[in-house]
Amino acid sequence: MKKALPFVLLAVVVALALGLQSLQDSAATGYEAADFELPGLDGEQYKLSQYRGKVVFLNMWATWCPPCIAEMPSIEALHRRFRDRDLVVLAVSADSEGEKVVAPMVRDLGVSFPILLDTEGTLPPRYGVTGYPETFVIGRDGRVLEHFIGPTDWSSTARINYFDGLLRQPTG
Repeated sequence: MKKALPFVLLAVVVALALGLQSLQDSAATGYEAADFELPGLDGEQYKLSQYRGKVVFLNMWATWCPPCIAEMPSIEALHRRFRDRDLVVLAVSADSEGEKVVAPMVRDLGVSFPILLDTEGTLPPRYGVTGYPETFVIGRDGRVLEHFIGPTDWSSTARINYFDGLLRQPTG
């Protein structure tokens, strides 16, 4: 039995990975992104529709979610790389405690993109979020282009090339 344990664990990991991939493949795209208005940690109000004409990276996360925290540095790298090229990064915290728990975490992570507070949890159901993190790439026309389920390395060559190509497409 002890010799079989590593194989059983490997089988479970592979099954989970395949399950996540199948969720990723079934993530809906092509629909109009739900507009919203939420407060930011910086005291500003953020409304999705104000970014029409830009590509929006909308990440839904929580401070109690280790994979969410793990992907934040790569989101920061993506933001820094493309912030001058019409990519808007918005990260919506699902923490019901709001600023009290989010501000210290954001400070520790050193992120410079806007962090929005959804203490009532109104936004995730409007986007069909089933867990955290989930990220939506919203095109210049306001339609969801991609829906990523689970953590992603946003600083990988594949993701950099994806956003580079997307931002090179003509506007209008």
